[in-house]
Amino acid sequence: MKSLRRMSSRSRQFLNFTVTFTSVLLCLLILPTRMPGMELLGISPNWLLMWVVAWSIKRKRTIWGAACMGLVLGLLQDGMTAPYPSHAVSLMIVGALTVVLLKSWSIPADIVERDPIPIALIVFGMALLAETVMGIQFFAMGDRALMDIWMDHQRIALCSAILSSLWAPVLYFPLNRLWEMTRNLEKS
Repeated sequence: MKSLRRMSSRSRQFLNFTVTFTSVLLCLLILPTRMPGMELLGISPNWLLMWVVAWSIKRKRTIWGAACMGLVLGLLQDGMTAPYPSHAVSLMIVGALTVVLLKSWSIPADIVERDPIPIALIVFGMALLAETVMGIQFFAMGDRALMDIWMDHQRIALCSAILSSLWAPVLYFPLNRLWEMTRNLEKS
């Protein structure tokens, strides 16, 4: 820790960027992975959604910053899964809405940073919202009938929300710890 404090400001910023970039890369790599206990009715957790929520929860994030991060991660996910942007809009909305809700509810930072229940509840609601936005996009594209979308939406949204909310504390707390450590290093 002492050697980290002796780092220059530029090196500390690079460390913060490296932590952020590596965590996004790991979430992208684990996204298509299907391991036992990480799948429910063929649906796996939405790791990038959890990452966007975790990143947006930090108190200094702006609405535009969270929306841009959601857009970038959504485009990365779309690059892996779809020929058209289907995740970008939903993750952009999730990032912006997470910041808006936290600022409007005035939830104390120590409660969110120490208790897994608010994290899980926020991720559950945001996963439902993200899947609903994607369902609306699929309907607007005219690829499928509304009843087909609605039948799939119920299963996909609920499974994704349950799994993502259960795994969210596992992702959030190590990331929060790393981001706090790098932020404290930047202050000192």
